[in-house]
Amino acid sequence: MQQKNKDIIKGWWSNPGKPPEYGSQSIKDTLLNVAVPVYIVDYNNHIAAGKGGSIYIGNKPPCSSNGYPLLAYAPSLHPENLGNPFFKQKYGLRYAYIAGAMANGITSVKMVTEAGLAGFMGFFGAAGLLPEEVDSAICSLKENLGEKPFGFNLIHSPNDPELESTIINLYLKRKINLISASAYIDFTLPLIYYRLKGIHRDRDGNIVCPNRIIAKVSRTEIAGKFFSPPPSRMIAQLVERKLISGEEAELAAHIPVADDLTAEADSGGHTDNRPAISLLPAIISLRDEIAGKFGYRHPPCVGLGGGISTPYSTAAAFAMGASYVLTGSVNQACVEAGTSETVRKMLAEAGQADVTMAPAADMFEMGVKVQVLKRGTMFPFRAAKLYDLYSRYDSFGDIPRGDRMVVERDILKCGFDEEWGQTKKFFEMRDPSQIEKAENNSKHKMALVFRSYLGRSSTWAKLGDPTRKIDYQIWCGPSIGAFNQWVKGSFLEKPENRKTVTVAMNLLFGASVITRAAWISNQGVILPHDAIRSAPVELVDIFKYID
Repeated sequence: MQQKNKDIIKGWWSNPGKPPEYGSQSIKDTLLNVAVPVYIVDYNNHIAAGKGGSIYIGNKPPCSSNGYPLLAYAPSLHPENLGNPFFKQKYGLRYAYIAGAMANGITSVKMVTEAGLAGFMGFFGAAGLLPEEVDSAICSLKENLGEKPFGFNLIHSPNDPELESTIINLYLKRKINLISASAYIDFTLPLIYYRLKGIHRDRDGNIVCPNRIIAKVSRTEIAGKFFSPPPSRMIAQLVERKLISGEEAELAAHIPVADDLTAEADSGGHTDNRPAISLLPAIISLRDEIAGKFGYRHPPCVGLGGGISTPYSTAAAFAMGASYVLTGSVNQACVEAGTSETVRKMLAEAGQADVTMAPAADMFEMGVKVQVLKRGTMFPFRAAKLYDLYSRYDSFGDIPRGDRMVVERDILKCGFDEEWGQTKKFFEMRDPSQIEKAENNSKHKMALVFRSYLGRSSTWAKLGDPTRKIDYQIWCGPSIGAFNQWVKGSFLEKPENRKTVTVAMNLLFGASVITRAAWISNQGVILPHDAIRSAPVELVDIFKYID
């Protein structure tokens, strides 16, 4: 560990009676103690860690100093200091960290509760659930968390607009004042209604929006819409229908649709596979441009999701200017996730290349895709087969006999007409108009039957149905592979040890360590590699370092 940068003297360190300590372990211990500053000094031509004491900045030591040359310095960096302080203050968070919404209640009541109690924020995965199931989750989370922060998901539902409207009305009725708006390709009236309902000025003249939206987008053109005020045509429609007042309509022109926005890079589920390193800066730049145009008092904060699965990616997100980070795939492998033990084990064995894109159940006819696990399941290949047949033929009867046999025998596991009978029962409860449309349109009937397979495949995975394991649809991105590589050989390698808060604290704590090591390196000091490796740490030990 010979120090090669002696010519760069930045100051002096001294701690009478306590000389510096050299060796990889001493430097590592200093970096891990993120709540205290790091002093790297020259000790007999070796880099060493000065612990405690004081420093003097300048090329010449004070006359009374018996100190050592200070080569580099890094201040304390507690995990709670990562991210945008205004964002944390606004939502009452200790940490700038969100457990993102995964559909079908995979981001469960238990997961959201644990996140909220620990100083994070979770969004319940309401997408794909019936209103009564969402209502039950609302009651449970209000009881569990009280005034602590939490939110609910609202997913764009172009094939089921009535459900989206019903969920919005439920949120307003139950006073759910924070939602995560995801998968939107354009605004819907219920979304804008939610945003504007109750908007007013306080006694100081400031505009107050009771209902907050954190959007999740992967395209700049959609981000631009969320950064801008609501469309005037939608405001007019809401006024015409007497859903909002004239005052609410007037104030709408002065606020963005989203309070804050998550730039969603390559992720599980709905994704455009965008690289985070280019997506985040582009969206931040767009935010600045639009905020300046409209003169917002508090421009929306921009966070990053997609790929957040190691301390290195977490540190990189904050270094690029993310106000907060949002996780998804890594949480699905945690014990609190609302999915089966089988799925958690499958995720714990996945590599970065074990994911692929497959047709989405909720936007099947539009050709929209989601990112899923391909290791251990035939779902992505079978789903692609169904979409190919749907695209090429106008009815199931038009499909060549051999392909029809494959669909019925291997995918549906029953005849097409039998499957249609089951699909009809589903839509009798959800949207009877779809049945009438299908009876008069063979291609639509085929779409509904194929969507039935896609929709139930995620339920089979969630329930751990052993008879349909080969058809599991498991939403995840390549970040799960990066996480598994990082935790290999540690206590977090086993899925039964993966807990939401333990994973979150490791990502944030590790990011603090790596960031401080980078600060030291940027001052010209070459640190020993084994001193800066950020391995998983037991939760109790993390709190020893930061308390």
